[in-house]
Amino acid sequence: MKTQPTASHFIDGEYVEDTAGAPIEVIYPATGAVIATVHAATPAIVERAIAAAKKAQHSWAAMTGTERGRILRRAADIMRERNHDLSVLETYDTGKPYQETSVADATSGADALEYFGGMAATLTGEHIQLGEDWVYTRREALGVCVGIGAWNYPTQIACWKGAPALACGNSVIFKPSETTPLCALKVAEILHEAGLPAGLYNVVQGLGDVGAALVTDPRVDKVSLTGSVPTGRKVYAAAAADMKHVTMELGGKSPMIVFEDADIENAVSGAILGNFYSSGQVCSNGTRVFVHKDIKEAFLKRLSERLANAVIGDPMDPATSFGPMVSKQQMDIALGYIAKGEAEGARLVYGGKAIEGEGFYMQPTVFADVTDDMTIAREEIFGPVMAVLDFEDEADVLARANDTEFGLAAGVFTRDLSRAHRVAAGFEAGTCYINTYNDAPVEAPFGGVKASGVGRENSKAAIEHYSQVKSVYVRMGDMEAPF
Repeated sequence: MKTQPTASHFIDGEYVEDTAGAPIEVIYPATGAVIATVHAATPAIVERAIAAAKKAQHSWAAMTGTERGRILRRAADIMRERNHDLSVLETYDTGKPYQETSVADATSGADALEYFGGMAATLTGEHIQLGEDWVYTRREALGVCVGIGAWNYPTQIACWKGAPALACGNSVIFKPSETTPLCALKVAEILHEAGLPAGLYNVVQGLGDVGAALVTDPRVDKVSLTGSVPTGRKVYAAAAADMKHVTMELGGKSPMIVFEDADIENAVSGAILGNFYSSGQVCSNGTRVFVHKDIKEAFLKRLSERLANAVIGDPMDPATSFGPMVSKQQMDIALGYIAKGEAEGARLVYGGKAIEGEGFYMQPTVFADVTDDMTIAREEIFGPVMAVLDFEDEADVLARANDTEFGLAAGVFTRDLSRAHRVAAGFEAGTCYINTYNDAPVEAPFGGVKASGVGRENSKAAIEHYSQVKSVYVRMGDMEAPF
């Protein structure tokens, strides 16, 4: 497959290059080979993107929601037709196995385009009768929206941010992660092939300085970031200086509670999906797995048996179910946390080592006998490292689960549905799961509380973050005044 893009950026409906920008090498995580090179946006590129987005937005917002939605739905159809090629590119970009990208990445992006495309025509105001007078509301676009993506789901995130923004009548400038810059260009290409007018979905490459230039520009009305908490704090503060609308989908150290009556097979499946899918590089992962003492050893035994079935190898092989980390840097970070876990007294149950050979492979890793104060139980690792903690009492484990600065996700496994709903209600998290983990359909709101972010992505809730309501009071009689 040709992985070198036509040009580094997509602006005003066409590919644009400026080799004066710093080169950014794209590394295939399975081999460490350079598969493409893009250039970071220069100030001229940033200016061109913002000017194009600003110019195009007003006429787009003036179109009917039905017209906007038709284009988004057409783009969804094209994306599904090209799922194979998009999935292969995603695998090259991220290192995730094709077995995963073929069902979870471009497909979920298409779902977002289809969902918000169908919703675009329903975005109306309301009528409020006040005696003879009345008020009507208008739902209006915000203007120019900047999206900043993470490297773990580049196609999905590009669509999760772009689809609701475009449905509401905004224009978009999307900056992918410098680690995975390829996929968002294809999203832009498909949107414009589907009929999106030029200037409405732009992609610019770069590192933090490019993001800062976009976030602080006074012509930008909204910023949506998917990333780490430290990055989120910086971006949030910069956007707040100009009172911009903000959505932050940040990191987590999410709890998963497995009660003694849980179906162990299902709980192990949830723990695998919540720790080792995408080689553990998922923000909502349930990396603190609290297992009741009565079933802990049975849980660990079955977990180890299941992990032995993981197929680690060439991500392009459909049989491969566990791929490399996205970069050597990220693998080294995860291995560093494993060393801390061992040094602090956690019991290594499975894995724990890098895998020799080319690429950035490491074993899926499980620690048991982890205590709440250990580093691996406090800090987000963003790698395939699971911490298993013991518990006996429901109230106690819920308090421990909530004892974190994060609040993105949480899960509970039990056959007692009263307890399941009670625990879910008690979680301090924005996205919770009962007898499952990491399901993220576009129809459901997704986002966190506390340090894990503000706002919600997906569902009807996302519309509130990409539009604003204007109230218009209409007086039917004479106007009175005190003098």
